[in-house]
Amino acid sequence: MAASRICVITGANSGIGKITAQELARKGFSIVMLCRNLDKARPVQQEIQATNPTVDIDLMQCNVASIASVRAAANQIQDRYDHIDVLVNNAGLYIQKEQYSPDGYELTFATNHLGAFLLTNLLLDLLRKGQDARVVTVSSEAHRVAGTFRLDELARPKSYGSMKAYGKSKLCNILFARELSDRLLDDGITSNSLHPGTVSTNFAAESGAIFGAVLSLARPFLKTPEQGAATSIYLASSPQVHHVTGLYFDDSKPKTPTKDAQNNFYAKRLWDMSAEMVGL
Repeated sequence: MAASRICVITGANSGIGKITAQELARKGFSIVMLCRNLDKARPVQQEIQATNPTVDIDLMQCNVASIASVRAAANQIQDRYDHIDVLVNNAGLYIQKEQYSPDGYELTFATNHLGAFLLTNLLLDLLRKGQDARVVTVSSEAHRVAGTFRLDELARPKSYGSMKAYGKSKLCNILFARELSDRLLDDGITSNSLHPGTVSTNFAAESGAIFGAVLSLARPFLKTPEQGAATSIYLASSPQVHHVTGLYFDDSKPKTPTKDAQNNFYAKRLWDMSAEMVGL
């Protein structure tokens, strides 16, 4: 087993996930890439490994929208590693039309929140054995357009709107990261969330013609993937945030999220509801 620190990253084969993996490998981290499509991910794994021959770049299949897939990936990690130092919950989804996960939950919510929630909880014992252990969860300023936050409609909304579904899932990311921070205070594990910026990547490539057209027009004004990954890399590796926990970051600086995102009742209820949904 490599002596370097170990970082697990979901959605590490493209966009800001790929840049995060590349830069953390350059900093000496061994990387565990959790990706849905191994055929697309293998060339990226090989590219990062070739650039960083002194660290291990591992690749495992994981569809974060599927409870069974997340559990299988966590089991694989537990079999191969005796500790984890950093977990970056990076994988995200924006879709135009309403879809549901293999477990019957609205797909945006299942992908962006439930998968990260379950994976993090399954890997906590390995994180407790890590050095300066950190959980970094990629959220978004889109949490500000979540609209009325109804916990009972997250998994099966009465009416579907793509941006509201995305915003609600990103609000869940912040609530989860805050509640996780409170629960891990005695373990020395930090938990923070972040807004990567509006990034020019293939994210939302399948979201539909209208959203795609808007992104195309906006692309010259968007952040590069390198700029978008900067806050994830900062939270995963910088000594400046060694003991910082429970905050929401934008451009590597703390930022105040919405009142709903600071609601402790929502955070605790969301945790309990999510635990029941994924069978914890």
